[in-house]
Amino acid sequence: MQRITHTLAGLLLAGSASLAFAQTAAPEDAKVFFISPSDGATVSSPVTVQFGLEGMGVAPAGVEREATGHHHLLIDTDTLPPAGQPIPADDNHVHFGGGQTQTSLDLPPGEHTLQLIVGDHHHIPLSPSVTSEQITITVE
Repeated sequence: MQRITHTLAGLLLAGSASLAFAQTAAPEDAKVFFISPSDGATVSSPVTVQFGLEGMGVAPAGVEREATGHHHLLIDTDTLPPAGQPIPADDNHVHFGGGQTQTSLDLPPGEHTLQLIVGDHHHIPLSPSVTSEQITITVE
């Protein structure tokens, strides 16, 4: 009986893991970009960052709608989150699960890189990934 219980638990976990990490298809013409600041800009902190999205809509995390996702901002990291895995939530990966399209960042003086990536309702990058070009800004 214990062996059957462990086997059943393993199958349930395997099934839920595959569902949890399924990737949502991105619309063919989807594009994410920065409205501001522009690449190479010199700014002062706090920095207002505005996100642009074309070819799809914005929906809050947890809301599953076709051709939608929400923004994630990558700060000072050159590594994109792995395909099929949830985007981390830390100082270098900021989630905008409420559907926000802009933010104000307190960044220390110096050079910083910014990049946008769109995640689905489970914070998993779309397939193919919808990412912006990485931009570099200088904070005075």
